[in-house]
Amino acid sequence: MRWFRIPFAALVAAAALARAGGTSAAETPMLNVPVETFTLKNGLRVVVHEDHTAPLVAVNVWYHVGSGREVKGRSGFAHLFEHMLFQGSKNVADDQHFSIVQDAGGTANGTTNADRTNYFEMVPSNYLETALWLEADRMGFLLPSLNQEKLDNQRDVVKNERRQRYENAPYGMGFVRLGEMLFPASHPYHWPTIGYMEDLSAASLDDVKGFFSQWYSPDNACLVVAGDVKPSEVKRLATRYFGDIPKGPARPPLPRTPASLAADQRDVMEDQVTLPQIMMAWHSAPLWHKDDPVLDILSSILGQGKASRLYERLVYKEQAAQTVSSFQFTREQAGTFHITVQAREGHTLSEMERAILEEITRMAKEGPTERELTQAKNSIEAAAVRAVETLLGKADRINSYMTYRGRPDLFNEELQNYRNVTVQDVRRVAEAYLSKPRVVLSIVPKGKRELAAAGATP
Repeated sequence: MRWFRIPFAALVAAAALARAGGTSAAETPMLNVPVETFTLKNGLRVVVHEDHTAPLVAVNVWYHVGSGREVKGRSGFAHLFEHMLFQGSKNVADDQHFSIVQDAGGTANGTTNADRTNYFEMVPSNYLETALWLEADRMGFLLPSLNQEKLDNQRDVVKNERRQRYENAPYGMGFVRLGEMLFPASHPYHWPTIGYMEDLSAASLDDVKGFFSQWYSPDNACLVVAGDVKPSEVKRLATRYFGDIPKGPARPPLPRTPASLAADQRDVMEDQVTLPQIMMAWHSAPLWHKDDPVLDILSSILGQGKASRLYERLVYKEQAAQTVSSFQFTREQAGTFHITVQAREGHTLSEMERAILEEITRMAKEGPTERELTQAKNSIEAAAVRAVETLLGKADRINSYMTYRGRPDLFNEELQNYRNVTVQDVRRVAEAYLSKPRVVLSIVPKGKRELAAAGATP
């Protein structure tokens, strides 16, 4: 996991103390994010964080459904609904959701990944009731307004988004192909969240209505309200607007479906690009696994930022690479670890693969230095501060904890998981995960397949 989006002042203090040379356990600052929770009779979980520092309120709804709940041949539905839920509902006119929020001086949006979909508004606090009404209306009364014209319109929008972000973007299809190589066709992480064109084209109105009825109900959602509010008022309004929405059908829990590779998987893609790029990936640890924060720190040391090992070697010293990146991609079902390097002109991807494997071997044998470990921890704490500077950031993090762990108060536990990581931990996970079979994808300029990685050993 990685903090992307806690009280701000407390985190600043935490990061500052850590940078100043570390803290003892007794001195470690604890974060204080007070919340009140309650559950409506229909199963909707509600969390309220009271913060009167500004006259604003964030309303954040997570549905525990993403592309990982789709089935083979019906990809892209969760992301399609990210769009459809802004197209009007029984009591909200077509395309009026954004207008109502913007006329109030607020903002609204939504995002989808493999495990969840979130919808959120930030509005002046006197518009809390409006924001809750908007969210309740589309949760309870979307289907009466859903028609073929809206489906066709938003399907075209999603297809254009796919062309823009993936098919026509340099290296854009790389991550799609990696998912296909890492996971078997039956695995819910095999296909991209945006879906396949043929599946989007084949989706019928009954298909999408069925998907909504199965997943977008109060007992599969969590509502977080953060900001200039009183919990008693939120409880009154949430009960008024969400309380009569019926539960959805029974849903058996999605069984954990880990994946592994029996042997290396290699592929080459030609693209309209100038420089060749290598994308390497390994199966790693899923969300909230004890090794997840260790892998985050490993990725930071190997390939994040200009002080990372691969950047220093390949970009500064050898001047063989244009860009370097690395990250631990953590999800509910499975995690994957990624390293991407773009070679400079005159260099091949075999050189890049060899250098990557040499640095992994060195890390597994020697581990990071104490300085590298401290830098990585400080970087993660700083990112945590930046991610929760806003009410939306705090609300989103609380919703993550509730959706995946059923608790809203994991801020300190999560930070402590990073603080506890040792040099030996990093060395261990480098050996345990990155010595196993891997996926190697070469993306080369059209007609330049000789630049692809041919296979290397450290």
